[in-house]
Amino acid sequence: MVEIELDGQKVEVLEGSTVMHAAEKAGTYIPHFCYHKKLSIAANCRMCLVDVEKAPKPMPACATPVTQGMVVHTKNDKAIKAQKGVMEFLLINHPLDCPICDQGGECQLQDLAVGYGAGESRYAEEKRMVFHKDVGPLISMQEMSRCIHCTRCVRFGQEVAGVMELGMSHRGEHAEIETFVGMSVDSELSGNMIDLCPVGALTSKPFRYSARTWELSRRKSVSPHDSTGTNLIVQVKHDKVMRVLPLENEAINECWLADRDRFSYEALNTDDRLLSPMLKQGGEWKTVDWQTALEYVANGLKQIKSEYGAESIGTLASPHSTLEELHLAASLMRGLGSENIDHRLRHAEFSPSGSIRWLGTSIASLSQMQRVLVVGSNLRKDHPLFSLRLRQSVRNGCSLSAINSLAEMADPDAWAMPLAHAVMAPPGDWVKALANVAAAIAAEKGVAAPATGQADDAAKAIAASLMGGERKAILLGNAAAHHANASSLLALANWIGRQTGASVGYLTEAANTVGAQLANALPGNAGLHAGQMLEGKLKAVLLLNNEPEFDSAPGAKARDSLNSAQMVVTLSPFKANMSFSDVLLPIAPFTETPGTFVNAEGRVQSFHAVVKPRGDTRPAWKVFRVLANLLGLPGFGFESSQEVLKSIPDAGPGQVPPNRLSNATECEIDLSAVAGPAPVVASIYQLDSLVRRATSLQLTADARKAAEFEKAGT
Repeated sequence: MVEIELDGQKVEVLEGSTVMHAAEKAGTYIPHFCYHKKLSIAANCRMCLVDVEKAPKPMPACATPVTQGMVVHTKNDKAIKAQKGVMEFLLINHPLDCPICDQGGECQLQDLAVGYGAGESRYAEEKRMVFHKDVGPLISMQEMSRCIHCTRCVRFGQEVAGVMELGMSHRGEHAEIETFVGMSVDSELSGNMIDLCPVGALTSKPFRYSARTWELSRRKSVSPHDSTGTNLIVQVKHDKVMRVLPLENEAINECWLADRDRFSYEALNTDDRLLSPMLKQGGEWKTVDWQTALEYVANGLKQIKSEYGAESIGTLASPHSTLEELHLAASLMRGLGSENIDHRLRHAEFSPSGSIRWLGTSIASLSQMQRVLVVGSNLRKDHPLFSLRLRQSVRNGCSLSAINSLAEMADPDAWAMPLAHAVMAPPGDWVKALANVAAAIAAEKGVAAPATGQADDAAKAIAASLMGGERKAILLGNAAAHHANASSLLALANWIGRQTGASVGYLTEAANTVGAQLANALPGNAGLHAGQMLEGKLKAVLLLNNEPEFDSAPGAKARDSLNSAQMVVTLSPFKANMSFSDVLLPIAPFTETPGTFVNAEGRVQSFHAVVKPRGDTRPAWKVFRVLANLLGLPGFGFESSQEVLKSIPDAGPGQVPPNRLSNATECEIDLSAVAGPAPVVASIYQLDSLVRRATSLQLTADARKAAEFEKAGT
């Protein structure tokens, strides 16, 4: 530790720290623009100049290392004069458009200019102008004359996102932040550049000029998309979601947000919202009241149960639904006497498990890994914030290996980080590839291999990597979870994990994949799994928050299968499944209902509604409660979502009990059953009904590429 004196206060910091770090520890604010705790030091704005005794001139606090006995003044005349001088230079070319600037009210430059700016400028010449740029549907660069060249956006792309899409060209007064030869900004994390920009140069294109920051109410929430459980600040005006920003949580999303989480709110305000219950009568949809719709559903379920038995009724539930919704959906089915409920719509194998599949380690630990093997994941697109953490590990020396498909590995930008070792193979050969790694480890350690495999050069390289280092993980991605031989992949991964000391876990697909298991939204004894239900074996189907055509392994075939059912009830915030449904019930999206999500590491996170439900929309847990009462089922007298949550075993605040979380399996490894269908994995902006309807996200390069691929496939 090094002790320095900062404004008369003794401060101890680690050796190698800077004056800025010491000031943060002491609670002293030093004005700055280019410095950010998550980015490298640039020291190019000079706003953080401070007076260091015995130094001939003011020094930048962000780039000055501390030394034993150093005496620093951040607020004496010398420091203040230097800071005011820098502010004068920054304002020389900055346009005088604060009244109409979209950043007004949350602009760092505006705030600091109050304290460090002069009453008038000594600069009378004409200000420079920078031509605006079009970089895609998410980020607006219409006002680049405001840019102060802090380079935060450039460093973010290079160091955090892994793709340097912005850079600085030219020098002096001709310097500009721009993309390479007019390209667009396409990173799945690009929206963070908007947050990082300390002025109004980079702004949100969907939010631009729609509201002033002081008009917005700020409410906490949790992302309903991937399994990170990203913490959000949802900004609301007149009961309408206007913007979504990250809520800092070092253990989960740090201070970052994926574009999917940031911009999907657009879907909440589209014309595709279902605002009233609807019944199909004579092939035409008619709007009805809730009582009529629910009585129709209840009577239909009673009739089908009496004619065909309870086993002819089933529920397909989305893992993007809340814990409370999934629990009541499962309770409703079991109250009717049916075990037909499942959330695994995209799976090809449905082996029963007595425990809850999860990440196998904490999310935060992904940033400190030394050895990692990823199997069956387009990591950067499936889990942008997990990818960000692993990228941080790789920058610190982690050896990252992958077993993946040819399509995902062929793109040099697919991972946005260097892979130490990679096996490119079609999904049908992944079990064999993992068996080869196990054989290489077995040969090295002199033990029996769990399955027959060939220790080729690629397998030996991955094996050697996993046997080194201390902090290690084997991560099975969405494609591995949806694989036709998923249980063999898990069994092999577990054996390799035991031999190398690596944790083994699933990245898990959705916001509540772990929660769906905790709520037991799984078929019981003799119950049909999702694959069987989607084959048309049911007379009555309840679809909770999903569109089987896009959210299931059969895809378009599911539409034909569900057409054969006597009654299909869709519970959705949107006008979905209209071609084969008989009833549409408008349920609240995550912004309009309280609920709980359980993320990949088993962290239970509850949230409140941030706006009132639109139209006649109702929370799905209330819909299930009323429907159960109409059916005469006991145990549904809940008055709030909190009461529902309390009724779910092991769903208390904090963490799912460790004894419930396990990726162990008793499955025998089968090397022959590898010729199943290709795993179904949703592209980044097709994951759920919200992102599919977010206009700006569907205009991105990723969405266009997925649409072209789908069109070529058909």
